[in-house]
Amino acid sequence: MLIHKTEDVNTLDSEKRTPLHVAAFLGDAEIIELLILSGARVNAKDNMWLTPLHRAVASRSEEAVQVLIKHSADVNARDKNWQTPLHVAAANKAVKCAEVIIPLLSSVNVSDRGGRTALHHAALNGHVEMVNLLLAKGANINAFDKKDRRALHWAAYMGHLDVVALLINHGAEVTCKDKKGYTPLHAAASNGQINVVKHLLNLGVEIDEINVYGNTALHIACYNGQDAVVNELIDYGANVNQPNNNGFTPLHFAAASTHGALCLELLVNNGADVNIQSKDGKSPLHMTAVHGRFTRSQTLIQN
Repeated sequence: MLIHKTEDVNTLDSEKRTPLHVAAFLGDAEIIELLILSGARVNAKDNMWLTPLHRAVASRSEEAVQVLIKHSADVNARDKNWQTPLHVAAANKAVKCAEVIIPLLSSVNVSDRGGRTALHHAALNGHVEMVNLLLAKGANINAFDKKDRRALHWAAYMGHLDVVALLINHGAEVTCKDKKGYTPLHAAASNGQINVVKHLLNLGVEIDEINVYGNTALHIACYNGQDAVVNELIDYGANVNQPNNNGFTPLHFAAASTHGALCLELLVNNGADVNIQSKDGKSPLHMTAVHGRFTRSQTLIQN
């Protein structure tokens, strides 16, 4: 039974969504079929430019996806962030939906507005099965976004160890750098992802690799107050007195950081030079004074 023609099947809500968008998001294949046969526009876009296919994929409804595609849904449609249904599938762990869509695509390496491919989104969200599928279907493992970040950077930053291991096993470049020289080790260290840090160190990555500012993973871990990572890096032999481009050592960063108290103690207890000066003549003690870290000032004075 078709919807009576006096009913507008393409009526819009406040966000420009049609009834078909709603049915697709709910994964209701029967209603989707009914709406389309009653004149619903298959590729209607809401105010975010999302189509019903984007919505169906987001809800992981394989049946809804198949019905929409049967009725000529555009598998290459882009939303305002230039994301295709495959990007949405990758981010939402919609493996079955991706398996339906991929054979209809000319490439799985299409990038969104930020330069990210579906593989970036799958890695960022920790979806191992999706990463496996995309790699099997020809995803470029070393594709980089607009900041030159690879899927490995994102998996490392988010702490998805299983995805990190999978990408490396498939040939991802462990030493890759983004536009500011950050490696996956820098990324993991900055966000306190201790298990990823351990994994990368066990693979033999250069522990004192610097970014464009001359900062090592130890600098960044200290700046962000990641004491467990700092402890691990020190145990692995990181240079506690490595100066960056401005002559600041990890101890300078720990002295200044909001959350650096434990990091400072770890550094001091492991031979960090408390008197070392930056290029503009600042010692770690200067840094504690400037930033009001009085307890840390006492620790430095006592050493």
